[in-house]
Amino acid sequence: MLGKKFKCEFSVGEAIGQLVIWIILSVITLGLALFVLPYYFVKAPINRTYMVDQDGAKIAKLHAEVAFVDILGHALVWLLLTIVTFGLAYLIYWPAVIKRVLNSVKTTEL
Repeated sequence: MLGKKFKCEFSVGEAIGQLVIWIILSVITLGLALFVLPYYFVKAPINRTYMVDQDGAKIAKLHAEVAFVDILGHALVWLLLTIVTFGLAYLIYWPAVIKRVLNSVKTTEL
C-alpha cells in the first residue's frame, strides 16, 4: 500500500450543478429532499475518486454502493428524529450518513 494515493476528479462545475438540482428539488418537495441530499453530496465525489500509484497512474476506482431504498429508510427515521428534536438531529444525521456511505465504498481495479 506504500506510495498509493487517492485522486478525486470531481469538478467545481459538477458541484455547482448538483447544488442547483438539489435547491430545485428542495423547493419542489418543501424541504423533504434535504433528507436524502447528504447521501448524494457524499457519494458524488467518492464515485469520481481513483486510487493512483506513486507515478500517478490510476489503479482502482472507488464506488459508493448505497441503494435508494436504504437511503429512504434511513432518511425517514432521521426525519422523524429531526421533527421530534426541532431540527437538532439533522446535525447528527450528516456524520451518520458519511459513515454509512464510507462503509459502503468498494474499489474496482482498472
